[in-house]
Amino acid sequence: MRIVSGSHKGRKIKAPNNLPIRPTTDMSKESIFNILANLYEFNEISVIDLFSGSGNISYEFASRGTTNIVSIDNNINCIKFIKKTSKELNININAIKSDVINFLKKTSTKSDIIFSDPPYNFDETYLNTMINLVFSNNLINDNGILIIEHSKDISLELSKYFFKKKRYGSCYFTFLKKQSECH
Repeated sequence: MRIVSGSHKGRKIKAPNNLPIRPTTDMSKESIFNILANLYEFNEISVIDLFSGSGNISYEFASRGTTNIVSIDNNINCIKFIKKTSKELNININAIKSDVINFLKKTSTKSDIIFSDPPYNFDETYLNTMINLVFSNNLINDNGILIIEHSKDISLELSKYFFKKKRYGSCYFTFLKKQSECH
């Protein structure tokens, strides 16, 4: 995987083979970040990266100037890799080992963007639980969004927080926001 833009543009990151990851493709990542660049100033926002795996998305935000990043994963090897890579890149990412649902139940950390890339075998019930926790616990700042990467088999359009859905190759991204901000 590589960082597609920002201060570390072109930097390749080689994750160990033992990490249970499925990194977001460069094409998908570039497309999503183009959308986000039209909505936010990266150096002015905070981000929570759920199911962060190798840290691919967190590094992309950091490379573009985001300094307030929290990465959550339940795999200790992923967390160790994110910490090691953050140090090598001289970027600040707060990597926390936690189950995502437990984290969302306990945290009071709010952010502008929550990016979630759960395993593709997680079902809609799980994802809706996650969505409801994010919004019921008020973890998104005003004008913030929750982005969930998922397979074609998942449909989140019925969520009251649904805003839009984008497809890039075989990856789907659903954008959700506070009800009062949905159109």
